[in-house]
Amino acid sequence: MNKYLVRFLLFSSNTRNFCKHSSSSGFTLIEILVVVVAVGILAGLALPHWQTFVVTRHLNDAQAKIYWAMRQAQSQAVKEKITSQVSLREKNGVVQWTVHAADANQFIPDGVKNNDQLWRNLHSNIQIDQELNNKGKNETTFPKQSSQQEWRILFNYQGCPVYKVQDDCTKTSLRTLGQITFSSPKSGKVKRCVYVSTMLGAMRMGKENSKANTNGKYCY
Repeated sequence: MNKYLVRFLLFSSNTRNFCKHSSSSGFTLIEILVVVVAVGILAGLALPHWQTFVVTRHLNDAQAKIYWAMRQAQSQAVKEKITSQVSLREKNGVVQWTVHAADANQFIPDGVKNNDQLWRNLHSNIQIDQELNNKGKNETTFPKQSSQQEWRILFNYQGCPVYKVQDDCTKTSLRTLGQITFSSPKSGKVKRCVYVSTMLGAMRMGKENSKANTNGKYCY
């Protein structure tokens, strides 16, 4: 037999054996489709949980930043013997905050309000909760500028929360025991809050609960 014909027959036989082996050891189209569908279903189930996890992280971050801002304002007030203020506002859909000396004549001093470099941003997913809860109560109760999306928390030179800049600790009332509550359109009922719990200026961080407290709040 011609040596070239022998080589051709051997090559053809080896090729058929290779293809047969590859076909039997690989994935069929149906198997690949099943895997793709399964991965899609798992991703669909996991995505909402992942989004909630991410937004909760952002809420925790906002809560921690405002808590320490309030601590900073309180410490600054005592140290410098002034009334110190934490201001918050919503600007272009973003919650911003800053710490500064209070002004008896302005809710937020113009020099602070107009200086964007003094303000720090929270994550764009975060908003200040302004909805009435199931008890008909507001979860955010710190003083708000009626005509603006602005809030403030004041601490006097003794570190007490006060309602007006000139107030001393003897004028501290229950209305100074407010709270700021954060939520997100993507988080459902998940909320985080920071509140002044005593008239001497103790502060705490809280989160959403299924039952309201004695003040009709669900975030505590």
